[in-house]
Amino acid sequence: MPTLYTQAESNTRKTWFLIFVFLILIISLGWLFSYLLDSYAILAIAVFLSFLMSFGSYWYSDKLVLNMSKALQVEKKDYPELYRSVENLSITAGLPMPRIYVADEAQPNAFATGRDPKHSVIVVTKGLLEKLDRTELEGVLAHELAHIGNKDVLLGTVIVILVGVVAMLSNLFLRVSFWGGGKKRNSSGSAGLIMLFLGIAAAILTPIAATLIRLAVSRKREYLADATGALLTRYPEGLARALEKISNDKTPLKTANNSTSHLYISSPFKGVKAKNWLTRMYMTHPPIEERIKILREMR
Repeated sequence: MPTLYTQAESNTRKTWFLIFVFLILIISLGWLFSYLLDSYAILAIAVFLSFLMSFGSYWYSDKLVLNMSKALQVEKKDYPELYRSVENLSITAGLPMPRIYVADEAQPNAFATGRDPKHSVIVVTKGLLEKLDRTELEGVLAHELAHIGNKDVLLGTVIVILVGVVAMLSNLFLRVSFWGGGKKRNSSGSAGLIMLFLGIAAAILTPIAATLIRLAVSRKREYLADATGALLTRYPEGLARALEKISNDKTPLKTANNSTSHLYISSPFKGVKAKNWLTRMYMTHPPIEERIKILREMR
């Protein structure tokens, strides 16, 4: 059974391993696309992007995620009760006080980001503050602090950037290959056609594989964050009730998108979007009913 400390160490190792894997993947794609299009400019772009984004994602991915969510930093005077709750839970968890951001969204939801506990951020929506009572809100905040303590936030935010780079490079190849292409595309031999077919297949399938990696990482971490958060408040029912309210609320999240959906405590896709076959295929969270059941069995 993983603990808070072993999970944090494991996530740190996974983060650097994942960065290495994506670096190799992006360079390999760059080489293949350069070969097929007879333009080594693509390889140069791939190498540059892989190093820039792999290490840049460590330092700046949280800022990009915050910008995408359109959340604004708040102080104690703005939301004193929220601030005190985070402060008390941080002391209990033995973690530095994270910065607090509030997103102007009616949907109740929250997420955490940041490269390490000293540079962590908790984001809550206005809908969460308005629709949850104090014990439910504390359950959600404890869950997000558990992600910070487990170093899930680094892993999650880095994945957002790296999956985006793979998709961008693949999209570049598809556009260039259909606009023109190099001598490999124009070669009349069957080998040239096979290589072109493989290149197009790689451009289509690689972003899907990268997304599946993101999903595999994000789903299982929610269970441990739920359990750790419940232990932190010593009241699992608070988080269970919060998850019920959040999942039953059908208000859409204006800034919801597939690249950051795995960061939230519950999937931000509601209503029609939640029923979309593509959204269901790429579910980033375990079933909410199962999470609530486990929490209520902890009492």
